[in-house]
Amino acid sequence: MRSRIITASVLPILGALIPMVASAATLTDTLVFMSTFLNGVIGLFITLAIVVFFWGLIKYLWSMGTEDAHEGLKIMFWGIIAIFVMVSIWGIIRLLQSTLKVTSTDPVIPKGVVVNPGVYQQGNTY
Repeated sequence: MRSRIITASVLPILGALIPMVASAATLTDTLVFMSTFLNGVIGLFITLAIVVFFWGLIKYLWSMGTEDAHEGLKIMFWGIIAIFVMVSIWGIIRLLQSTLKVTSTDPVIPKGVVVNPGVYQQGNTY
């Protein structure tokens, strides 16, 4: 039952992404699109892990009994583990970049939307 729900929610998302990937002119465009998408997803997951941690903290602080306090501690523990794993992946990627001497040494931290002001010059219509 659970696999049907996951399949039913993943298929529309993939269906929405196919035209964007298909409209890419080159392989580089496709890789840039996927990199931008994955950076956004990573940022979303880190935000979600922080929210889970604070939810566990609130549950722990507002608990009236030991059972609720234990559940809050467990939620906080798994939130910390999730944050640690996701941030350590950035460190591992950075280590691999420096070890393999990859030319792009930009941090792997997700960036916001960047608008290039030189693209839209006065007099050009797009």
